[in-house]
Amino acid sequence: MAYRVLSSRLAPPSNKLSRRFVFVFTLSLSFTYLCYSALFCSRAVMPRLPGLEEHGCVRAESAGAKKLLQKAPFCAAQQSTRTPTPPSPARNQTHTAKRQPAAQPAEKTARNGTSAQRYGNKKLPNALIVGVKKGGTRAVLEFIRIHPDVRAVGTEPHFFDRNYDRGLDWYRSLMPRTLDSQITMEKTPSYFVTREAPRRIASMCRDTKLIVVVRNPVTRAISDYTQTLSKKPDIPTFEELAFKNRSQGLVDTSWNAIRIGMYILHLENWLQYFRLSQIHFVSGERLITDPAGELGRVQDFLGLKRIITDKHFYFNRTKGFPCLKKPESSSLPRCLGKSKGRTHVQIDQEVIEQLRDFYRPFNIKFYEMVGHDFRWD
Repeated sequence: MAYRVLSSRLAPPSNKLSRRFVFVFTLSLSFTYLCYSALFCSRAVMPRLPGLEEHGCVRAESAGAKKLLQKAPFCAAQQSTRTPTPPSPARNQTHTAKRQPAAQPAEKTARNGTSAQRYGNKKLPNALIVGVKKGGTRAVLEFIRIHPDVRAVGTEPHFFDRNYDRGLDWYRSLMPRTLDSQITMEKTPSYFVTREAPRRIASMCRDTKLIVVVRNPVTRAISDYTQTLSKKPDIPTFEELAFKNRSQGLVDTSWNAIRIGMYILHLENWLQYFRLSQIHFVSGERLITDPAGELGRVQDFLGLKRIITDKHFYFNRTKGFPCLKKPESSSLPRCLGKSKGRTHVQIDQEVIEQLRDFYRPFNIKFYEMVGHDFRWD
């Protein structure tokens, strides 16, 4: 069509030379147009301009421009094979975070402990502080749990004495999340005097490590009574509860405060299910005078590196008990609660001597059994 129009206007039909010129000129224009179109849409030749898409063709903003682009074969092919542009990370970051949490360093995950995927799993305990009441079990738990490889339940679960019918899954649900390299621990002092506890713990795992914090049984009984008196001021006197007949020296072994201190009887029950090497005895007296030394032996027993040392403790003269020095995350030192280090009720010295005589044979057998003299006499 272009050839006919141009030929009719530029040259008469009789002039063959002019017709050839017009034909060649028209052919050149057509060829130039095709080359320009090819070069404009070619990524290899055209530089990347702000108005170009990644596929190399001009971005079509208006409907008319889109129709023109669709007529070009190269760009039409690019349009049909184009893959959808991935969503912007800024628009979808919330959904992405829900689908796949970002990885965290192991040290940070161990400190926070809030996600199963990041911070380990809930496992049954590897070690238990099983006794004894008013011996220093809370102190041992609070001191040992500052070790980075120990995670412990703060409250007493009382699973093996009061809540056993709830099942192991319930018990596991109470545990903190731990990594494979960490020890899971809990403490319930009443386990040591519960008849069924050793068998139940052994049925869970015979390799469980057991910690028993023991203390002079006379001092322990007075401390036990002092605690009970603070809650029930109307109870009988210590002497009335401790003796069936004081003049004859008959001690009432049915009173729980007296019965707990007969350590050898309870230990014999535990040794039916556990080896003696699986039980570590902490001295309640040395825990006060040398907390770092006692905690060092606890760390050895648990197979932990000795990280808790003298630098972690100071002696609180007001409470008469060691406290943890100020941790990095707090502005104050960490001492045990008001119930720890409470001033004991004053007991007649003759009553104390009678109880010492009562406990002496039990203490001697206990020393022989565990291979250690605690020097309570």
